[in-house]
Amino acid sequence: MTPTPKAWIRDRKREFYYRKAKEENYRSRSTYKLVQANNKYDFIKRKDVVVDLGAAPGGWIQAARKMTGKYGFVLGVDLKPIEPFTQEYIRTIVADFTEPNSAEHILSFLPRKPDVVLSDAAPNITGVWEVDHARQIDLATKAYEIARHLLKPNGNFFVKVFEGDLLNQFIEILKQNFENVKIVKPQASRAKSSEMYLLSLGLKATIEDVASS
Repeated sequence: MTPTPKAWIRDRKREFYYRKAKEENYRSRSTYKLVQANNKYDFIKRKDVVVDLGAAPGGWIQAARKMTGKYGFVLGVDLKPIEPFTQEYIRTIVADFTEPNSAEHILSFLPRKPDVVLSDAAPNITGVWEVDHARQIDLATKAYEIARHLLKPNGNFFVKVFEGDLLNQFIEILKQNFENVKIVKPQASRAKSSEMYLLSLGLKATIEDVASS
């Protein structure tokens, strides 16, 4: 069966980033989604401390490492072990960030409160759109709760979501707690995919933050 022109283009694009990742020694093609987003919005900077939730196999860790440099620090968190990195300013741990008290556990591995929290985590896809969308928003919400607890004031949060009925409500929650929220669709994401990212810039200081400063 001959593929349709649109399917051919889609497959060609997927293959392009897959090959590019292999050639440049990145662990996943999704690395380029973070690279393209940061090239545009510059939310990860040199010397930043970054937490990557749902980090396996480690492509985003590799990208964040280059963005922060050797004076930064990147912590990858996943349910599965991640192949270790040799750099001392990268650490990976096996943990479930959806569990209670996981924020305190993650913080214990950091040199200080992070500047940026990332999450490219996705649920197991069922093929039932309403279920998959709801599960993705639930994962994104849990990542946000971790980010709100961990981030230093004015920190940034970048998270994967799927389009759907629950998205606007989640965006409103982010807008209440960050100075600026942007919808980001990196070129490396498939055009027809419902996948997109929310970039939340500038975590607003809480009363507790002001009192302790």
